[in-house]
Amino acid sequence: MEKTILKISGMHCASCSAIIENALKKEGGIKSANVNFASEKLYLEFDSIEISIAGIKKIIEKLGYGATEETLEEEMPDHHKETKIQEVSKLKKRFIISFIFGLPLIYIVMGGMLGLPIPQFFKEWNILIQFILATIVVLVCFNIWRSGFKNLIRLRPNMDSLIFIGTATAYFYSIAVAISFWLDIQKLPPHLYYESAVFILVFISLGKYLEAITKGKTSEAIKKLIGLQPKEATVIKDGQEIKIPISEVKVGDIVLVKPGEKIPVDGVVIDGYSGIDEKAITGESIPVEKKKGDEIIGVTINKTGVLKFRATRVGKDTMLAQIIKIVEEAMGSKAPIQLLADKVSFYFVPSVIGIAIFAFAIWLLLGQPLALALTVFVAVLIIACPCALGLATPTAVMMGTGLAAKNGILIKSGKALEIARDLDMVIFDKTGTLTKGEPSVTDVVKIKNDVSENLVLQIAASVEKNSEHPLAQAIVNKAKEEKINFSEVKNFQAIPGYGVMADLKNKKILFGTRKLMTNNQINPNIIEEKMIILEDQGKTAMILAQEKDIIGIIAVADTLKDYSKEAVEMLHKMGKKVAIITGDNKRVGQAIAQQVGIDRVLAEVLPQEKSAEIKKLQSEGNTVAMVGDGINDAPALAQADVGIALG
Repeated sequence: MEKTILKISGMHCASCSAIIENALKKEGGIKSANVNFASEKLYLEFDSIEISIAGIKKIIEKLGYGATEETLEEEMPDHHKETKIQEVSKLKKRFIISFIFGLPLIYIVMGGMLGLPIPQFFKEWNILIQFILATIVVLVCFNIWRSGFKNLIRLRPNMDSLIFIGTATAYFYSIAVAISFWLDIQKLPPHLYYESAVFILVFISLGKYLEAITKGKTSEAIKKLIGLQPKEATVIKDGQEIKIPISEVKVGDIVLVKPGEKIPVDGVVIDGYSGIDEKAITGESIPVEKKKGDEIIGVTINKTGVLKFRATRVGKDTMLAQIIKIVEEAMGSKAPIQLLADKVSFYFVPSVIGIAIFAFAIWLLLGQPLALALTVFVAVLIIACPCALGLATPTAVMMGTGLAAKNGILIKSGKALEIARDLDMVIFDKTGTLTKGEPSVTDVVKIKNDVSENLVLQIAASVEKNSEHPLAQAIVNKAKEEKINFSEVKNFQAIPGYGVMADLKNKKILFGTRKLMTNNQINPNIIEEKMIILEDQGKTAMILAQEKDIIGIIAVADTLKDYSKEAVEMLHKMGKKVAIITGDNKRVGQAIAQQVGIDRVLAEVLPQEKSAEIKKLQSEGNTVAMVGDGINDAPALAQADVGIALG
């Protein structure tokens, strides 16, 4: 079995997606076919021995739609965005022109009823002016007629077919009665239906324009993920550093990454030592130290040292590409209510046409004139025209989303809005969502009575001023906040994985881990109890020693955002269950959960595992909202019943 995604063009409504799905499901070798009308994509699972991609494309093309394969590389130049902009602009023009010519027609027909003055010229040439205005609108919206007619001929009627039959009947019936009046066959001024045909086309043009704007925004999450990837990589070939496009990097290439650069592809370090900011992928707030033999992930940021690594996964195999694939698949899966709507739309159009013909025949058999029977026929088609389906919901959704936007909440779909009321569980990502996502000093502990907390901070900051490590930056920033002056240090030395050493006022200063202390014949056991208390709170605790004496401890952690605690409290009051999901270790997760009052902790969870964890919670019968930062949490946001991205 193979999985692929095809870009579908030429769809006009929800019944188009149902037509494609039903045609494909009848074919041998196709296990599943899901068409997402909003993103205009077909998600396929098929047996490549039984049926080929070319064969699948032919089936779709026979139905009157276009199908192209979509790859990551293809999306890079973003030519889909160009096409979308053109499509939206074309639909906007169509609506404006049809509205400009449709408005005078409504004025002519309904102005008299409302007691508005009708110019004499309009009264004399009423029938001709109505015909000219209606014809202009029909020509402007001819695409809708063409699509409706084509699908009718193929015996696969869609919403456009309903619009076509309804508006064409009203238009041509009006022409017929106008001609019979002019030829003096009909003595009384005719009752024309031009305005019905015209305003249905105007409303549908507006509906299609609004729909195109919404559809253009569906793949923004994917575009952001693709945007994370650097465009170039520095590869070492024959001892030379060469910059090449990322698409040309092959497995086995030796890649060089300097401080501040993004790592282009996944690989294994062969030389160097550095702190890597993995926030974008794992959500880990504090950079992870990497040395020879360690695995590194593409799109993460090299912070401090120079690294050489061997590329192990490139292109579609990188972790980022896998995350994108998970998001794509989650977007392509359908909710049960959507499947029901697809079924309804598939049978809806033929049923309406059947009812209209039946009503027409009944009135004729009852001996009523043709004009009345035709009026009933048009009325049924136009009343059943998808104005309600196509406009009522978007209007309500736009109203709701507009009010939300004023309050700083951007709602991306009506579906999310609808499901939100049924939520019973809210899961928060930790880093950058509940917490600030940046390390800061939380505790300064003095060990000796003759050494103040300020002095502990001053000594540590003076030494760390020379280091580029993010934890060092947090300590330096804290000292600046407290307006502490830095002292001059000599013989500074960074010991990767352990800490730092320096001379300050002719005294040897050590600052770092327990291991750094024991390696320098200092016993850290005297402060072990204090260290464990801090570490149990999810903090990184570092020991400060002067000569052979331990004089203090400084703890650094990712701190809570303002109002995180209040937000969790309010959710509890609303009767929602609240959980936390993080790539951090269990101790850190539980410490944060305790501070904000969260009862369930899912720790040490990688991004690609987050969506599986949410699936588990959904299988327990929960309707789940995932709250994250929108990039590394993208698969989980897409899997959840409602995804909420902050910022």
